[in-house]
Amino acid sequence: MDLLMGFLSFLSKCSDCLVSLNIIITQLKTPLGLLLNCDRNSITIQFLGFYNKPQYRCTKISAFSIYEYIMNYARFLTAVSAARRPSPIRILTELQQRSPPSLISLAGGAPNPNTFPFLSASIKVSGGEVLVLDEPLMKRALQYSGSYGIPELLSWMKDLQKSLHNPPPASYSPERGQMEMCVTTGSQEGLCKIFEMLVSSGDNVLLDAPTYSGTLAALQPLGCNLINVASDHHGMIPADLKEILGRWDPADAQKPGSSVPRVLYTIPNGGNPTGASMTYERKQEVYELARKYDFLIIEDDPYYFLQFQKPWAPTFLSMDVDGRVLRMDSFSKILSSGLRIGFVTGPKPLVDRVVLHIQASTMHTSTFTQFLLFLRVIDFYRSQRNTMLSSADKWLKDVAEWHPPMAGMFLWIKLKGIKDTQQLIMKKALEKEVLLVPGGVFNINSSDPCPYVRAAFSLSTPQQIDEAFRRLADLIKEAM
Repeated sequence: MDLLMGFLSFLSKCSDCLVSLNIIITQLKTPLGLLLNCDRNSITIQFLGFYNKPQYRCTKISAFSIYEYIMNYARFLTAVSAARRPSPIRILTELQQRSPPSLISLAGGAPNPNTFPFLSASIKVSGGEVLVLDEPLMKRALQYSGSYGIPELLSWMKDLQKSLHNPPPASYSPERGQMEMCVTTGSQEGLCKIFEMLVSSGDNVLLDAPTYSGTLAALQPLGCNLINVASDHHGMIPADLKEILGRWDPADAQKPGSSVPRVLYTIPNGGNPTGASMTYERKQEVYELARKYDFLIIEDDPYYFLQFQKPWAPTFLSMDVDGRVLRMDSFSKILSSGLRIGFVTGPKPLVDRVVLHIQASTMHTSTFTQFLLFLRVIDFYRSQRNTMLSSADKWLKDVAEWHPPMAGMFLWIKLKGIKDTQQLIMKKALEKEVLLVPGGVFNINSSDPCPYVRAAFSLSTPQQIDEAFRRLADLIKEAM
């Protein structure tokens, strides 16, 4: 009991057992923690060496929460990264980018846009559509922009990451590792800047064997020790990783000067050169080892959108309850390698450090190519939205109502004659192999009846959207 240093009490109610639990649990010194399991009226307590904070898990409803696990990001930084300071000029650029047009700025050293030689551009894309950069937009596209990226593209990418991965840190505070993003000049730039931020001479770095030659080219000059973790056709082998980490005591991980690896790098999907993809189960095992030994995971995933089988395995970002994953995405493989646009997603304290390096080097990714990508994305989602609206008119006009969305990737549909969509969607719709989101989950009180459903048009093909609405129409008619 000498480990006890305080008390944390909370009230939790198990909706399956209908048992109110007023539990007083103890907060322990790191690296120990508590795991509590509620099974009807009994509570079991287990000591776990790899949790830093108490946890509560209900085995009946699979509820899971972690009490304010706070990562010590400072301990991961190299001396060079820790010494970086914000550029005052870049800060002014960020402020001006977010300011209203009425702002009068005498601060910046940006060139006068009236001297730019290019006034507008029309670019024909595959499918025959034309992207137009008119004169006001062209003035922005040819000007300096913020080091994180243009706001329009960042906003869209954050929504995309939340939709695809539902990362737990999206709702965290900045201090706890809130999800942040920045645009990079290709994912390779982001990768190099992450390594410079995290890897010092003599550090031990874990990575797939074999791995991407560009990664080796970035790491080897840093003077670190590269530790190969064996892999097979399912990617990195957790058993081999566990054996390698067994050389160290987890309790030493946070000690100054410790040689415990602080970084693991992996390409989880379509690994280069092996083509291997890591299973969800393996990712879970690797993530638990990361928690036990307190290291960061660099998830380099340029082939995420090129997976051939569905469902796609959940990502490390999707299971990142601690805020210890830095994810790299790239448009090189799915749009254009010449545009040189990638992006980093991860804990704000670390992404902010990457941006400090960008401020002092490239300053920002090409504003022009960012706008090209954004306009192409808008064009694609407009087409997807129109496809969904067309299918809705075709199948749902007599059984539902909706308003065309002016932005985003969702259609909010009210089902006629249906008081609450929970059972219809979560049971009957699944039986018909169509999945939407019942509207009640978006209410403060999710148990209140809600006649709405949310349909996403971001990922499905036109054929899938049409078939899904045909099935939904049949379900509504059966329920009316």
